[in-house]
Amino acid sequence: MGTWDIGPFDNDTAADFAGDLDEAAREEHEAMICGVLKRAAGPADFLGIYDGERAVAAAALVVAQHPDGEPACSNYGPSEPPPELPADLRMLAVDALDRVVSNRSELAELWAEAANWSKWRQDIARLRDVLDPPIPPQEEALFEI
Repeated sequence: MGTWDIGPFDNDTAADFAGDLDEAAREEHEAMICGVLKRAAGPADFLGIYDGERAVAAAALVVAQHPDGEPACSNYGPSEPPPELPADLRMLAVDALDRVVSNRSELAELWAEAANWSKWRQDIARLRDVLDPPIPPQEEALFEI
């Protein structure tokens, strides 16, 4: 089937990752999620589509545990949320998402050709912004010049 929507688990690769989490012992979930994020954020010259799809799904699980995040519920996501993940995974997830949308990402290349590319990009930005919110513009000067 491939990809059927823009959600983090709305593709075969991410749904398979969710299935792998469901089959693994709960104490293995953190290492699995961390491994996916490290691979995507790593130094490789090019991020392949499957690593990118898994990274988006893993990042959505990290976002779901953030106080400002939304549940990563999906018909295709894990049947249960992972155990509490360490906060230091947040910046790793940000780095992974940045790679996913970079010009060195096969997933970004393929989405750029799709009609709903901007909606996918907004969804990735929404996930990222929960973990690393943009700094709002300052309305008044702190110092007079």
